[in-house]
Amino acid sequence: MKIWLLLALSICLLTIGIFGLSQMESGRHSRGMLSSSKSSELSISQVSDRLHKQLEKPLINPRIIISKSKRRLELYCDSTIVRSYRIGLGFQPIGDKVREGDGRTPEGNYYVCVKNPKSRYYLSLGLSYPNIRDAKRGLREGLISHKQYNEIVQAIRNRRIPPWNTALGGEIFIHGHGSKSDWTLGCIALNDSDIHELYEAISIGTPVEIQP
Repeated sequence: MKIWLLLALSICLLTIGIFGLSQMESGRHSRGMLSSSKSSELSISQVSDRLHKQLEKPLINPRIIISKSKRRLELYCDSTIVRSYRIGLGFQPIGDKVREGDGRTPEGNYYVCVKNPKSRYYLSLGLSYPNIRDAKRGLREGLISHKQYNEIVQAIRNRRIPPWNTALGGEIFIHGHGSKSDWTLGCIALNDSDIHELYEAISIGTPVEIQP
């Protein structure tokens, strides 16, 4: 009788020991999975921070280069590209702008001459079109008068807003409301989140080069 009792007690103790070891192993796996999960989350967070790193402002010697053929706007800080945005153009995207209503986006060297926080297209940055080169062509082709030519030249030399009411057209803006197609009257369109970032990053006078 005592032998059966001792045998039953031994089996019971062995069962408890195996169960305890199982629970400990399970706990180690759980902690390992939790640790691995935290490590993975940290890695994703670090990548996210890098992808969404805010622009360090003020930018040093900021400038904008727009490639019409690539549908890209690149923002430079000194000689380094710090942002690249997709853009939409005028409804006639090929070729330089010639006159009011042609639907073309101009090509050449300009500067940001005005910032409009109450734009119909979210936010907008006005460009100094027409420039002196545009004015010379317009005078040569009889689109503007000598008086209008002189007004444009004077405004550009003084880094002001040139006349926007001539036959050459005007009011060329970088603005929001979408970059998926060429839908503007000659402006450069970005997504709203992109123009928001760009608007806050640059100031009046920033050079803008628009390439074919």
